[in-house]
Amino acid sequence: MQDLVAERPDTGERAVLVHMIFHHGDAHLEELKELAKSAGTEPVHVVTGGRQRPDPKYFIGTGKLDELKSAIELFEADVVLFNHALSPSQERNLERFLGVRVVDRNGLILDIFAQRAQSFEGKLQVELAQLKHLSTRLVRGWTHLERQKGGIGMRGPGETQLETDRRLLAVRLKQIQQRLDKVDKQRHQGRSQRKKSETPTISLVGYTNAGKSTLFNTLTGADIYAADQLFATLDPTLRRYVLPNNAEVVFADTVGFIRHLPHELVAAFKSTLQEALEADLLLHVVDAAAEDRDDLMKQVELVLEEIGAAKIPRLEIFNKIDLLENIAPHIDRDDEGNAIRVWLSAQTGQGVELLFQVLVEKFANSKVRHRIFLTANQGGIRAKLFANAQILEEKIDEFGDAELFIEIDVKHLGLLKDVQIMESTHAKF
Repeated sequence: MQDLVAERPDTGERAVLVHMIFHHGDAHLEELKELAKSAGTEPVHVVTGGRQRPDPKYFIGTGKLDELKSAIELFEADVVLFNHALSPSQERNLERFLGVRVVDRNGLILDIFAQRAQSFEGKLQVELAQLKHLSTRLVRGWTHLERQKGGIGMRGPGETQLETDRRLLAVRLKQIQQRLDKVDKQRHQGRSQRKKSETPTISLVGYTNAGKSTLFNTLTGADIYAADQLFATLDPTLRRYVLPNNAEVVFADTVGFIRHLPHELVAAFKSTLQEALEADLLLHVVDAAAEDRDDLMKQVELVLEEIGAAKIPRLEIFNKIDLLENIAPHIDRDDEGNAIRVWLSAQTGQGVELLFQVLVEKFANSKVRHRIFLTANQGGIRAKLFANAQILEEKIDEFGDAELFIEIDVKHLGLLKDVQIMESTHAKF
């Protein structure tokens, strides 16, 4: 047991945290505290213990149950947060016995996502995940689905009367899925266009709060929200950038990963995570100063494997070296001289130039830009160029002759063997 707050705060809900240690591990109490704070609650007490296996009725034993009830009364708690996934029946039984709201780890993460989502797509994805989570519970049947309430475990889709909940949920789920399908088609068109122009995509992935958004801002000059908290940003952000060798790439900042990411979120954020799945390179951003750094990296690898991105080439970015002693920015290479890891600080900018150096190596400028002239009877070549190159500019005169400014991969230069080249350049158009 551990007391966290002695006096009642002026604002925010008071939460008692429950953390059980089983033989298979799950000893991540500090992360539960961070999740609770990120959700806007004030952790006032922690109930800990060990068991061989969860109790089928209450998850915890009767002794811990009495201890938990006493702690709720003593610290005037409003909610109980479990660092584990509870079954619907366990959640119901606990609420009846304790007389306060009980939220499991999945529900807590969903609540944080509900607070953080800003874009239309992000809000839809969170609501879809919450409704799927709620559909297995449906325990608070005295209010209506569309009626909003505040508090941990109460945001988002709200609640429904038991006699109409399943029908309303089914209708709403269908509506959200249709809207998300439409958004996903738009994203797919954008990815197809990038593939057509052969512009490489570099996706930043990593454990939540590893510094992905800070690095993204440093690399691209963007101003997306970055803070020292879990899931500071949810919505994916894409920015085009021209590397020092004039090769154009697209950086994509994705949602942070976490241990035991709820399956509802993995499914709901499939279109967002698709940016990682279809990337040419993954920058795995790691908090180099974290004590459990290796374990956090394994958790990210598990999520990447779950979404089918395990085989995509990646570069490890060991961030936050400003928090370490005697670590200077540097590049780690394998036996063949290929860069596998870059040590830097996104916050101070130390070592960022080394990352650009590595990206130039990995995306050596295989594209060239030409200003060309096509006669009116070279329509076949024009069609092939539209299919295999990026047309940056086109001017057609009154006789049907065309002047084009194109960017083309060197492997397609054979298309220009019968074309008049007017000018070659590597400058950004």
